[in-house]
Amino acid sequence: MSITVSTPSRLCLFGEHLDYLSLEVVTMAIDLRFYATIDKRDDGQVVIHIKDSSIATLNQKNNKKKYEIKQFAVNKEIVYESNRDYFKSAINVIKKKGYDISKGFNVTMDSMIPIGKGMCSSSTMIIVFIKAVLEAIDADIKNDKQALVELAYNAEVAEFNEPGGKMDHIASIYGGICHVDFKVFDKPLVTKLTTIPKGIFILVDSKQQKDTIKVLQNAKDPVIRALLNIPSIRDMVSNNTFDDYLSKIPTKESNALKAAIDNYKILLDFMSNQSTNTHESLGKGLKKHHKNLRDGLGLSTKAIEEILNIAYNFGATGGKINGSGGGGCCYIFTSKEKVNAIIKEIEKAGYPTRIVSIAEGVRVE
Repeated sequence: MSITVSTPSRLCLFGEHLDYLSLEVVTMAIDLRFYATIDKRDDGQVVIHIKDSSIATLNQKNNKKKYEIKQFAVNKEIVYESNRDYFKSAINVIKKKGYDISKGFNVTMDSMIPIGKGMCSSSTMIIVFIKAVLEAIDADIKNDKQALVELAYNAEVAEFNEPGGKMDHIASIYGGICHVDFKVFDKPLVTKLTTIPKGIFILVDSKQQKDTIKVLQNAKDPVIRALLNIPSIRDMVSNNTFDDYLSKIPTKESNALKAAIDNYKILLDFMSNQSTNTHESLGKGLKKHHKNLRDGLGLSTKAIEEILNIAYNFGATGGKINGSGGGGCCYIFTSKEKVNAIIKEIEKAGYPTRIVSIAEGVRVE
């Protein structure tokens, strides 16, 4: 019998490029979902039909049922053919947990999540595939969120020694709005928040593809270099000891570290004022967070700046890049009264838009 599962994309409210620094993030799962339908085979083959990667833009549907086909054997050693051979790595990490996968599956995968646009399309693809396989073999960890996070992280990042963190996996698997503390990176503390932002989120596709791995590496390396001689950003913020240190390191590293410090302070301010955060204060925080990502880490683009400026000219309260940056999607935070005018003007400039809402995490449909 076929089983269908799904998992959501996410917005990062606060905390891009803070998770791998053992700091904190605030995420919001949204109602753009990746779907996988699975049934068993007996010949040891995994045959995957996945939405063609050319269907990559926000709101672009797979009406013609255009799929890429991927196939490999699971009843023998699985060898990676590239550094992002994620379906094979997903099977390998499940096998490493001691589960028998030898008979194979048919899997059909479809998604409304834009590809290569900072909307965790790769992470959600891996999560939904792993969840589908665990459901098909009735694994005892199929509903264990923490176990799913570790499997997905290992399949996407650890297996290929890539520079990412766990933010996307946690945001998608847990759903809702989450505060995640990475003080202990192997055991992040996830808290579901119940305070709902008072406003509307508009997702916008800049139509610029991005190299996520390159962007992550370029954003991560200067901060890591800047942190070589100090305990952590967390300590610097709590002790207010960063000004003297910042003056002694190279400009590039100093700017990147300043951005991380300030964005961490913005997040702490949001968390300490959850019950009293207003529409205006949230928008102001998002604006400031984006400025740090743009000026300190160089993560914005001309198209994203054009989108945000249009939104602000028509009354938006806040907005920022979404995800690692360097292209892809951004989002606008605004009041109900301003939504139609903002969408009209952004789409007039040639950028697809979509109003998004808070969504449930990974699930069986």
